[in-house]
Amino acid sequence: MVSGKATFEDVERFDRPVFSAVIRPHRSLGPKGFRIMMILLCLTSIVASLPFVILGFWPIVGFFGLDFLGLYIAFRINYRQGESFELLELSPVRLLLRKISHRGEVREWRFNPLWTRLDREVDDEFGVQELTLNSRGEHVVIAHDLSPPERESFADAFGRALSDVKRGY
Repeated sequence: MVSGKATFEDVERFDRPVFSAVIRPHRSLGPKGFRIMMILLCLTSIVASLPFVILGFWPIVGFFGLDFLGLYIAFRINYRQGESFELLELSPVRLLLRKISHRGEVREWRFNPLWTRLDREVDDEFGVQELTLNSRGEHVVIAHDLSPPERESFADAFGRALSDVKRGY
């Protein structure tokens, strides 16, 4: 018998994600590698500045210290910016895109999957350069932090999931 009322199970089934991804910026140097690099850089600066101290040109040591400090600050800023991420969640009734910046600022978009299109900007030499979600005049760039091959793989998987949802899950 068919009832005109939706059950909790029906609502839960349609709201359950069929595709979910968290996209984080790539960082090639982990915390342990960073410590090792900074220790080696510090030791190199000390060894390189010793002849200047012995010859009486001690102010040069300060410039070695400024180089070390500058690199340390640049890496810390880079790691801080690496804390940002994107969350993409697709269910049969909604597409949620949430971008969280390294400062904790949250921007959120909600789309109807039936009206949403994934557009790719492809360069013949370099591959997929940009992925954009388009829905009713709204355009949002996604997966900006992925490399072109990763973007291609992501676009294929997400495109299949979006097509499956449009065909009726």
